[in-house]
Amino acid sequence: MDKKLYRMMDWARIEGLVYSEEDKPHTFLGGHYVTGGILIQAYLPDIVDSQDVEKVCAIVKTGDTFKEYPMELLDETGFYAVLVRTIKRTRYSYCFKIYTTDGESRELYDPYCFESTVTDKDIAKLNAGIHYDSYKVMGAHIRTINGIKGVSFAVWAPNAIRVSVVGDFNNWDGRRHQMRRLEDGGIFELFIPGVKEGAVYKYELKLKGDIIKFKADPYGFGAELRPATASVVRNIEDFAWTDDKWLEGRKEFQGKDKPLSIYELHLGSFMKPDDGREFFNYRELAPLVADYVLKMGYTHIEIMPVMEHPLDASWGYQVVGYYAPTSRYGEPKDFMYFMDYMHKKGIGVILDWVPAHFPKEDEHGLSEFDGTCLYEHLDPRQGYHPHWRTSIYNYGRPQVSNYLLSNALYWIREYHADGIRMDAVASMLYLDYGKQNGEWIANMYGGNENLDAVEFLKHFNSIHSKLDDGSLIIAEESTAWPKVSGSLDDDGLGFDYKWNMGWMNDFTEFMRYDPLFRTGHYTELTFSMIYAYSEKFILVFSHDEVVHGKSSMLGKMPGNNWDKFANLRAAYGYMMTHPGKLLSFMGQDIGEWNEWNENRSVEWDLLQYDEHKQLNLFVQDMLHFYRSNPALYMLDNEIDGFEWINNISANECIIVFVRKCPEQTLLVVCNFANINRDQYKIGVPLPGKYKEVFNSDDVKYGGTGYINQRVKVSKKDECDGREDSLRIKVAPLSVSVFRYDGPAEKKKTPAGRSGASKKNAKNKETKNLRQELEEKYNREERGLSD
Repeated sequence: MDKKLYRMMDWARIEGLVYSEEDKPHTFLGGHYVTGGILIQAYLPDIVDSQDVEKVCAIVKTGDTFKEYPMELLDETGFYAVLVRTIKRTRYSYCFKIYTTDGESRELYDPYCFESTVTDKDIAKLNAGIHYDSYKVMGAHIRTINGIKGVSFAVWAPNAIRVSVVGDFNNWDGRRHQMRRLEDGGIFELFIPGVKEGAVYKYELKLKGDIIKFKADPYGFGAELRPATASVVRNIEDFAWTDDKWLEGRKEFQGKDKPLSIYELHLGSFMKPDDGREFFNYRELAPLVADYVLKMGYTHIEIMPVMEHPLDASWGYQVVGYYAPTSRYGEPKDFMYFMDYMHKKGIGVILDWVPAHFPKEDEHGLSEFDGTCLYEHLDPRQGYHPHWRTSIYNYGRPQVSNYLLSNALYWIREYHADGIRMDAVASMLYLDYGKQNGEWIANMYGGNENLDAVEFLKHFNSIHSKLDDGSLIIAEESTAWPKVSGSLDDDGLGFDYKWNMGWMNDFTEFMRYDPLFRTGHYTELTFSMIYAYSEKFILVFSHDEVVHGKSSMLGKMPGNNWDKFANLRAAYGYMMTHPGKLLSFMGQDIGEWNEWNENRSVEWDLLQYDEHKQLNLFVQDMLHFYRSNPALYMLDNEIDGFEWINNISANECIIVFVRKCPEQTLLVVCNFANINRDQYKIGVPLPGKYKEVFNSDDVKYGGTGYINQRVKVSKKDECDGREDSLRIKVAPLSVSVFRYDGPAEKKKTPAGRSGASKKNAKNKETKNLRQELEEKYNREERGLSD
């Protein structure tokens, strides 16, 4: 043994390395100038463990010269060193060469000769919670540094004693690739040459008390298929997107004055393969989903959480890998293909996102990540959700809020998501959500508002608004928290839309009643219009309404089979004509009898039966009708777009209202009683012609055919507080829509009438009466004088 070399060793540090407790290995491993030359040190325990290794050398390049130096084994566990004698300091590089007993050799680049890929600026921004693309620094990234290809790893674990990268490339040996702790931020970082895409890895954390934990990468772009739990190195940067035109037009397509009808689906149970496989690949699903959505007339799909999750039965709402599309259906680029395909077909894609909580019991996840409550609160009254048995994020910790904020932007930027639907916002806003007395802690003012979560939501929406790319942020918020979709400048939360859970609960409860008893619950039908313009709403019949014993939408309807289908058509028709954008869950448009189950496909076989086929045709025609009639969507968020005609006929269980915009006026009649009415009198907003353009009781939809085939002309006959009225047929359990087609034509002047009378009649006919009446009508609605 070279005694001089031996004396140069920092044996205390080497011992820390051998016992896997070193958090700054770069300070002595690798090459360093010392008195007398360059000291190169390496810890290669896997080399020692191999029985066929003859010797280890360092190949050092100075200038244009390469020279090989045998390295000395100074510790039997695999610590090697060599002193390369040189007179002056010069630029150099090196690698290791491993010789085996069979005469073969291989070269190995040293992870400890590279500079950090995380800069001081990155650390400062992460500590401040303003690193909005932190996923480009943290996690695993395929890089080329100094001409050497490999993967850089970075993870936040400030309370760990030591962190190592372990994987299939180092035999899961935590001694081999111990990471360096960067100053101030609690980040561990390491670039490992030779690691390639597809490599499987985790972080091995050594904690106080000699506890060892293995964690998946919080920022990992890929994950193993469950039940395996490791992360997978994935390159997401070279996918060939073809949706430039879609992205350019997205802002207009998704404007507040445009139609928005969303098909919510679960990718794993939309359709199942018949070849024994559990799931289709993202690429296989793309045309299957797009073809159906286009046929039906939906504008968007909303995908239940696609982020990696260990438990199928959680439907994706207990996320572990926030940056990894679930491997159940393929790899990240497969999902990019899916998104690109949807855009190619003109379909928007909204992704469910879960920032409210994360699994507590999955050891490889975020829970107690570095041995402490890093992402969650320490006190269970703040950090535990008893209803879901999950952990609650600590939104007041900048690195945590940054992790989530960056993640939502990641799906918009890197996967071209057209919207993010934020799950369980109410549970974020309220400290006592789902908790009993004694299970929560009040805020600094003694209230139950989660001030950190409020700040997080406002922060996120403020940053998102600066993208100005037309993407939408939607809140699933079930309480009366004010201004959820209100402007940030007006102390709102800044969301684009809010799910209208109140309407959904009231209306589905109303529809459950037998028509005979709906009279006593009439206000549940009309109450939603009292607050309809307090938020920008999306009306929803979501997956939550067809699980856990709530029955399917068809199953909620009372009566015999005919009644059930008629009721459901009426329900969907009312939803279409009510102010607000639209969302319904898969299977509801074919009339499934069973509740949704993630283990089976949508029951497509039902379409062989007339009742289900007719319902499906009704929804298809309804959606296309919705998209082609701007009165149903243009002024969804403005009071000028709606007017009650009759909301007091509780005994008859009928409501009548107007949907309108500058280009169009529609009159809607909804009958939730199980009787038809002939010559039913209704007031009209404008005198003139009304043509029935949609009726849920049409025979082709399975109805009785009790429709109004001829154009109806109003008469001067007061009704519903209007000077003019119509008499129409009203089918049982139906919704019918009449289009205003302008004033009635004047009768020709009989022979013998004076010339002056003819002239006056002609002058009247030449006036644009329709325009005049509609302008007057609109002025009266705004409270202006004529």
